[in-house]
Amino acid sequence: MGENKHEGFLISPAPSEEGGAGAQPTQLSDTSERRRPPRPPLVTRLIHGWRRLAHGMTLGVRAVVINEAREVLLVRHSYVSGWHLPGGGVDAGEAAEHALARELLEEAAVTLIGRPNLLGLLLNGHLARRDHVALYVVETFTAGTPRVPNREIIEVGFFPIDALPEETTAATRRRVAEVRSGSPPATFW
Repeated sequence: MGENKHEGFLISPAPSEEGGAGAQPTQLSDTSERRRPPRPPLVTRLIHGWRRLAHGMTLGVRAVVINEAREVLLVRHSYVSGWHLPGGGVDAGEAAEHALARELLEEAAVTLIGRPNLLGLLLNGHLARRDHVALYVVETFTAGTPRVPNREIIEVGFFPIDALPEETTAATRRRVAEVRSGSPPATFW
């Protein structure tokens, strides 16, 4: 039985010599006989699937909030030391900008006016290799009076962008320096 080829691919069997089309179904395969690599064992596929579910990627948001006096907003958490940029986790089904607005309001009584400027998406691999942070710059907002201390935040304050508190974390200093200089953020938090 002959073959009908088109650009190296078998597209159908040739008609049989007895007349009529061959009884085989139409095939679409590379004539060089390349085959798919064998599937991993079921146990391996199950383990990898479990890892993806159990250790899925996480997404957080942080903001460099700058007021008219060129001061940057920082917060101190009750559960970790140092001064940090405000922000937090994005909930399932929540847009990153909505999470940012929620976190700024909860942590510092800051209400966004307009849309924040997305500066970059960084990998925060210190605790988990699958944690990402969307970093925003916020310059149009209103600030109320934060209710601190509370269960999560013990202090909130605006500080001169070129004179951050001594206890400011290294990552926070790097992000503020990137915004000050106008350079793009690093790839890693």
